[in-house]
Amino acid sequence: MKQSFFTIVGFLFIVFTASEVNSQSYTKQELRDSIAKLPYFSIHKDNYFITGVPTNKTINKNTANAKYQISFKQILTRSRLPLDTYLFMTYTQRSFWNIYKESFPFSDINFNPSIALGKAFFDKNDKLKGIANLSFEHESNGRDSIFSRSWNRLSLEYTTNVAKNTIGRFKVWVPFGYKEGNPDLLEYTGLGQINLSHIIKPDKFFFDVRVRKGLNFDLKGSIRTRVYFNPFDNNISNQYLMLEWFLGQAEGMLNYKQSQSMIRIGYVIRTNEFRWLGGK
Repeated sequence: MKQSFFTIVGFLFIVFTASEVNSQSYTKQELRDSIAKLPYFSIHKDNYFITGVPTNKTINKNTANAKYQISFKQILTRSRLPLDTYLFMTYTQRSFWNIYKESFPFSDINFNPSIALGKAFFDKNDKLKGIANLSFEHESNGRDSIFSRSWNRLSLEYTTNVAKNTIGRFKVWVPFGYKEGNPDLLEYTGLGQINLSHIIKPDKFFFDVRVRKGLNFDLKGSIRTRVYFNPFDNNISNQYLMLEWFLGQAEGMLNYKQSQSMIRIGYVIRTNEFRWLGGK
């Protein structure tokens, strides 16, 4: 895992430092007008169904699986609250499905509801610089006894353009209520994550990476890389094929200590939650 970690980090440094900051930004009024036209109910994170195999162990019906995610967002108020914020709630469910086994059992299902405040930040020329979200999140696998896994966290995420066609999402959290079922969880999830998304060709080809680092001075943590490709001509919808490689721990909550190296491919409805930061 150590060699793979530094190979990926080196590649990312080349990809994400090769261009200038995107100068096409929304003004404060343009952003307000855009938010006013948004539907109250929309996609939050990617919605997908992907399947694949491990790269660090024997491939068979017990190690291959499918993973899918359902995620949505509900705006609770469009009227501006104090400090020019708006209120919304989200729900994300991620499931690991052993579709190659008899009876097709689910090995783990993770539930992640939240309620959050969002706020946009602008420069002195009233151009959009970034969007911040302050959230209260709960995440659990809905099980009891020795199989119970859960934690709560107060998280702060800031999303901004970090280079031309590259959006960075920087998230930190203060965890609580996790010590009973998974007291060493933070050794694998850490206290935050970095997510970088690079537009290689608009509406056609994207590259995305998320990095987490555990609390200790070791290589516990995870790297998740994704490539999105739209194979259809004249199709500017948010439907793509996605290739994902996950390397590390805590992909799911039940076996968060287990090291994984899984490569999967499938169908995704890609979120465009931060479309304003992609330029006009």
